[in-house]
Amino acid sequence: MADRTSEMSPLVYARAAGVLYLIIIVLGLFSEMFVRSSLISPGDAAATASNILAAEGLFRAGFLADSVMFLSDVALAVLLFVLLRPVNKALALVALCFRVTQTAVIALSLLNYYAALLLLKGSGYTSALDAAQLNSLSSLFLDLHSYGYDLGLILFGVHCLVLGYLIAKSLYMPRVLGYLVMAAGVTYLVGSYTRFLFPDFVETLSPIYLIAIVSELSLCLWLLVKGVNLEQWKEQAGSVGVA
Repeated sequence: MADRTSEMSPLVYARAAGVLYLIIIVLGLFSEMFVRSSLISPGDAAATASNILAAEGLFRAGFLADSVMFLSDVALAVLLFVLLRPVNKALALVALCFRVTQTAVIALSLLNYYAALLLLKGSGYTSALDAAQLNSLSSLFLDLHSYGYDLGLILFGVHCLVLGYLIAKSLYMPRVLGYLVMAAGVTYLVGSYTRFLFPDFVETLSPIYLIAIVSELSLCLWLLVKGVNLEQWKEQAGSVGVA
């Protein structure tokens, strides 16, 4: 029984990683496409404030979704490290560190998201500000949250490059999947740096994120459906003494 459990462990880790990845994708899309895109009116602080106050529950649901997403991301980082350390333990640790640091940056930026609601709800320390000032400040905090997210994605882009390399070099996952993940890394780096350095081109480059969506969804589904080639994983893990 102990041997059977040991043999099944990589598959269990892969399935768990797939579930967590699916949670992250679904909640990330919910927060970005259903919550923020419906509540935030770019360039119109008053309309954004009105939308948030009229749908406070939805705004808070966005906070909940993002918080569950980054909690899942920490666990996923560990599982991916366990699955890919037979390829190169040092690089797998590098990938883990970049992903966890990305998660910390995005988690911290979520405070800016919530600060917008604190301002609009008229807490005592906002009494010196009029409605227009509160609306403008809340929009500033929402912008800071968005930029914080992109800052995290720079770290995530590096994570994807390393992760994709490890997958491509592994004997137990498809090489093409690794290349897709590396392409996602390039996408995140280009998209995020463009926002900070060449903001006028953000809209022009936005379609490239389709690459990242396809890549991450492909990895998620592969982990859920196929997992890893168990025999190849055991062979490669045994050869480096991490089985």
